[in-house]
Amino acid sequence: MSDDIDPALVAVLAQLWRARTETPGRAWSLARIAKQAGLPMSALRRQLTGLTDGGLVDMQMTEEGTGSAWLTEQGAALCQEVFGNSET
Repeated sequence: MSDDIDPALVAVLAQLWRARTETPGRAWSLARIAKQAGLPMSALRRQLTGLTDGGLVDMQMTEEGTGSAWLTEQGAALCQEVFGNSET
């Protein structure tokens, strides 16, 4: 990968790809994604906002501030190209 790509972005995409391959059809909580990616929640939310705006991720938030995220089909196609075909 290029040195110009934000490592936090790669970490978030990697965890969302992992979520899709390990638990198909289920979104992971933002707390789980943040922990697995090693990011503070503020950094995760910043990355997810950009990915959502780009059509790669969908997110659902509750009034309490918790939420979950998952790859869109476009995001999954990108991750498959970047991380390989580990999806079953």
